[in-house]
Formats: sequence, structure tokens, C-alpha cells
Amino acid sequence: MPAIAVLGCMWGDEAKAKIVDYLGDNTDFVVRFQGGSNAGHTIVVEGKKYVFHAVPSGILYPGTKCVIGAGVVIDPFSLVEEIRALENSGIDFAKRLFIDERTGVVLPLHQELDRRGESLLQSSRIGTTGRGIGPAYADLTARTGIRMMDMAHPAYLKRRISELYQYHGREIQPAQLKELTDGLKACWNELKQYVAQTFSLLHDAHKQDARILFEGAQGTMLDRSWGTYPYVTSSNTIVDAIGTGAGFSARNLDDVLGVFKAYCTRVGEGPFPTEISGALADTIRKQGNEFGATTGRPRRIGHFDAVMASFTATLNTLDGIALTLLDVLSGIEELKICVGYELGGKMLSTPPSHPLDLQKVQPFYTVLKGWDEDLSGAKSLTALPYNAKVYLEAIEDLLELPIRIVSVGKERSQTFYKTQT
Repeated sequence: MPAIAVLGCMWGDEAKAKIVDYLGDNTDFVVRFQGGSNAGHTIVVEGKKYVFHAVPSGILYPGTKCVIGAGVVIDPFSLVEEIRALENSGIDFAKRLFIDERTGVVLPLHQELDRRGESLLQSSRIGTTGRGIGPAYADLTARTGIRMMDMAHPAYLKRRISELYQYHGREIQPAQLKELTDGLKACWNELKQYVAQTFSLLHDAHKQDARILFEGAQGTMLDRSWGTYPYVTSSNTIVDAIGTGAGFSARNLDDVLGVFKAYCTRVGEGPFPTEISGALADTIRKQGNEFGATTGRPRRIGHFDAVMASFTATLNTLDGIALTLLDVLSGIEELKICVGYELGGKMLSTPPSHPLDLQKVQPFYTVLKGWDEDLSGAKSLTALPYNAKVYLEAIEDLLELPIRIVSVGKERSQTFYKTQT
């Protein structure tokens, strides 16, 4: 059975969780390999909405096991709350959730540092979720961070936390330290049943021909190396991060599926070449419910960017595309797709690496006719109006990749295969 990666390929919020959920019915394992609780994934099943932050969205299928890999950073307090909320919704976690013992831990200190960093950088704010993800990754890189298995060693944990505060030039009072370590002890008592050596788990499953699906968080253009730096997340989001984040080399993957919206969105600060404003942006934002699942922030709206999409498709060696929210474009008279950038009198085929240059590019568009029909009931390609099919074909031609899956609504059932894998 194949090992499959499902990756967001723009600035996140591409509805990856919906595609993971769609593929999850016959999947043995769903694996998160990077990111933290800043990843807000929303799935709607029979009118009921589920919001995931750290737990892989495959947990909705009772036969699917879910893994949080070593490359993820976890807020243990938030994760305990998330598990309880999902259990109250009727989801059974017994022998189905596995957390790698090497995962990083997000502490309240990291959230404080995150908020402080944003307030100090008024002229170049990133627009983080304030969940402490970046500072937690920074501490792990500096070798001062806390990892999941540290909570199993109370004296060691206490010493490491004291040293972490000292590293940041702060003093933690004995009462505060006791309160924090007591809280972490309570979290550990809840979470330890899920903690495992996921390296062995995944490789043994792969040898037994299990179907493994790797669920990316955020998007390629938020990758800390290849995205629109510094307006990026704090982890690597591209396909190769599966190896570092889950201990499962990308060489073992059989298929890499990139998820794109039928238009573009971005949350937070940073360059956005195809950004639009005014009534059209408001219409798309309203029809697509473009507000963050974690923060509630309104997302910025833009035309589909084939230059950026081609770059991310190559970077991730995509085998195919899942295109989501096609239904949102119904009723728009003309649809634009960016096919090139001009900067300083030169045409560019790939995005410039510096944010100031990307901010200055002049996008060139091809214009296609829109459609008025409601797509929400479509179950196959043949059910789509002619102009919607032309729009899909244009994206396929520009990216030189097949669109395999099309989503036309929030519900699990509003998704269909355009072409078979």
C-alpha cells in the first residue's frame, strides 16, 4: 500500500484537512510531521464541524491511527483540551493516537515571548497566531527547549525549565515553577498513554504494506527556508520535512498530492502578488468563509497564482493536485490567473526570493469567463459547467500536472475524483 503526502502548496488554509479526511477512509495511519497548534484544520461531516489543531484529522475514522511526529511542537495544556473536546464529540482515542516522545513542548513562556516579539516588531510584524510556536522551535534549535519525554523525569524537567528561563534572561519564582511543573505533571498523566517511539511504529507499518498518509500543516510559501521569508512559519513545510519531522524519508513516498485553492489567500503580513481588495475580495471572503479556524482573522484574498503554484509544485515534486473551494467562484463574471511576473523590465518565471522584490512584481494575467451555476451538488467532472472545466484545464496546463481531486463545498461528500490516481 502507498505512502502518500498531502501538502498545502501556497500560504496555508488550502483545506488540506478536508482532502486528508476524504482520503482517510481507507488509510491506516495519518501523520503530522511539523507545525503546532497554530494549524487550524476544519472538517464538516453531515453538518457537524470539527476543528483540529494538533491532532491529525484522520482521527474521525475509527479504523485510522494518528501519529504526531517528532517535528511537531505541542502545547500539552492545549492538546489535553483538544483531546477532551473531541472525545466529548464521540471520538475514541484508545490505541489510535501516538505522540512521538521527541516532540517539542510549547510552554506559557513561549506564548509570552511570541506576543512580545510581535509587539516589538511593529514595522515588520509577521502576524503570528501568538501560540508560542516560533519561540518553541527557536529554543529547540538553541538546544534549550523542552521535549515530550522530559515530562517523565520531574527533577530533570524542573532543572531544564529553570535553565530555559535563565537563557531568556528571566527568573522564575519557586511558586511559579511548582505551579508550572505540577500542571505539566497533570498533562503527562493524561498524555503518557499516547507517547511512543513512532519511528518504529511507522517503519513496521510500512513493511507490512500499511497505507500511510502524511498531513502537512501551513503551506509551502510559509516554509522557513523556501517561503516568503521572514513572513513564514517556524518549521519546514515542504515534502522533505517528512523525513526530519517523522523519521520517514521522503524517498519512501509513493505519491505527493499538492492542495491548492481555486483562488489564493494569505493570513498575516507579507508580500502577496495577486492580492485583490474591494467588493470582489469581500464576496470571495464571505462565500469561502475565509476566516482563520485558530484566530478568526479575515484572510487576504487574491487571484490564483500559477507562477507561485508552479514553483511549489516543482519544490515538492508533486504528482497531482487537489483543488478546493471551486464552488466559491460561482457568480464571478471574470476569473484571472497570474501567468507571469515582471520586475525591473524583466519577466520572471519563478518568484524572487527577497520580500521587497516580491512586493514590487507586476503580475500578468490570463482572463477566463466565469460561471453562474451552483457547483455544490456536483459529484463528477461532467456535472460542472463548461467554464468551470476550462478553468480547471487552464490550471492543469500552467502547472503541467493533473488535477485529481475537486472540492465544491464544506461537506465531506462535496468532493470527487476528477482523475484517478
